[in-house]
Amino acid sequence: MLNIEKESNKDDEKKEVAKETKNIKELGVTGITKSDESIQILPIIGQIEGHMVQSPQTKTTKYEHIIPQIISMERSDKVKGVLIVLNTVGGDVEAGLAIAEMIRSLSKPTVSLVIGGGHSIGVPLATSADFSFISPTATMIIHPIRMNGLIIGVPQTFEYFKKMQDRILEFITRTSKINKETLKKMMLQTDELLNDMGTILIGKQAVEYGLIDDVGGVKEALNKLNEIIKSKES
Repeated sequence: MLNIEKESNKDDEKKEVAKETKNIKELGVTGITKSDESIQILPIIGQIEGHMVQSPQTKTTKYEHIIPQIISMERSDKVKGVLIVLNTVGGDVEAGLAIAEMIRSLSKPTVSLVIGGGHSIGVPLATSADFSFISPTATMIIHPIRMNGLIIGVPQTFEYFKKMQDRILEFITRTSKINKETLKKMMLQTDELLNDMGTILIGKQAVEYGLIDDVGGVKEALNKLNEIIKSKES
């Protein structure tokens, strides 16, 4: 009887190890939520992968992985706050905006930290948190929507692009301190990006324009998150 129990425990341990290994490989975390951690980390790294699968050589964050994590964090009573760590070149616009809206709708306190770059659709992902930080050397690139591949050159196509662009502008201005006209002007800048329109902001510049709340790193982000958690509890 004792041997059977030992074998059963070994099988359970093997299953748990296999599950943890799969989570590390697929999600970059050891588990969706942990019962002993009140602060959960949500990493958004590489390119945002949406409806189209990227090549194996491309580092991606898959939105079908992020969505269940966000829902799990919202449902868990153990989770008191969420730290979103960003280093993304952008990617699928609708998938990125969907993730940003979900982060914004969380009832748990949230803080974002841009550590390398928050480019393109990474901008609304950075501003989606209750409070945002950017490291001193991190960059943010603001540019208009770009589409790859074959598109039909009819008025309806351009109207669709305009509506999508307006959705992004509305979200960023709603979740940050930057005004819409300044944001539009930055998007249409022609002297900063080679063969493209847009603006690059480095560290403190993003704060000066009101896009990001403060310059800081992991320590500052965690301190702010704990401050918001305590404020909410009191």
